[in-house]
Amino acid sequence: MRPGVRIGIDVGKARIGVARTDPHGMLATPVETVPRAKDGDADADVRRIRAIVDELDAMEIVVGLPLSMSGGETASTQDARDFAGRLAAAGNPPVRMIDERLTTVSAQAALHANGRNTRSSRPVIDQVAAVILVQHALDSERSSGKPPGILIDPSQGKGSD
Repeated sequence: MRPGVRIGIDVGKARIGVARTDPHGMLATPVETVPRAKDGDADADVRRIRAIVDELDAMEIVVGLPLSMSGGETASTQDARDFAGRLAAAGNPPVRMIDERLTTVSAQAALHANGRNTRSSRPVIDQVAAVILVQHALDSERSSGKPPGILIDPSQGKGSD
């Protein structure tokens, strides 16, 4: 396992769930829910996430790639790719994308099992989905010995292996 804090990002249309790992890559915890930027300040969300990254001295950002159950693209796939590209273009650390199928569903199920109402817990769901996402990235790296997912090229905003 590479040492260092990783930041998990669950990109949604209205909110972005943010989670972090400990420096040893053992455990993921929620950080906050960042509102998506509006037209008046199109980069407010990226600036807030970059501030979190800087504050935690993160070595990597992991953004969820929403795919359908069959592995195809969804309405949210390009939005997540574009957001990951914006994060990568903003500078270090590197940004990777990993398959996020079922993270939000798993987050909702976990909160429901603990007696939380889905409607009142939407911001928390985003954070829990980010926790599940970055924990999956840790588990993947631990089992394969390789960094998870697809590395985003900061000059093009696109992925590479």
